[in-house]
Amino acid sequence: MIPFLSETTVPKNPFTLFETWYKEHLEAESNIPEAAFLATSSSDGRVSARTVLLKDYDSRGFTFFTNYHSRKSREMSQNRYAALLFYWKEKGRQVRIEGLAEKVTPEISEEYFSTRPRESQISAWASDQSSVVPDRARLEERFDHYNKLFSGSPVPKPEHWGGFRIIPLLFEFWENREYRLHDRIEYRKTGDAWKISRLAP
Repeated sequence: MIPFLSETTVPKNPFTLFETWYKEHLEAESNIPEAAFLATSSSDGRVSARTVLLKDYDSRGFTFFTNYHSRKSREMSQNRYAALLFYWKEKGRQVRIEGLAEKVTPEISEEYFSTRPRESQISAWASDQSSVVPDRARLEERFDHYNKLFSGSPVPKPEHWGGFRIIPLLFEFWENREYRLHDRIEYRKTGDAWKISRLAP
């Protein structure tokens, strides 16, 4: 464990530091540890944010899954720039990630969809995410419809459902310190390397 953040001792690769922090966060047994805030923007610059659940990460980026008809999906299709924020109160830490969104392959989406609870799979069919519905009864009717439609058979992944990966161009690791002199270490992608800088709190 790194006792405090220093631009001279942090790993050269930000994914290494993220993995260390994320594993420590998981060990803290916090509620919904994989939750992250996702900010997107439409083509005319209107910003929106919501919580998503991180399902995978590796050297390529950070992956979550959603309905491709949703507002966030439409915005990431219009403007690929997006940001993730992980806030870990128990550890006094947060990680900001800015980057470019891309859809994962259908194979990756299929693989993850097959691991979801059956009720969640059916909900992916029943809910046209972000669209206006007259009332909750309509959602329940659609759920019942697809539940009967797929009765006795595996639920296939809808074409309109799948994953996005955020490919990082910038990381910022923030850690709480006394007197509000917090540590902020930035990794900015420059070519194939990461430039490490300290930011004032």
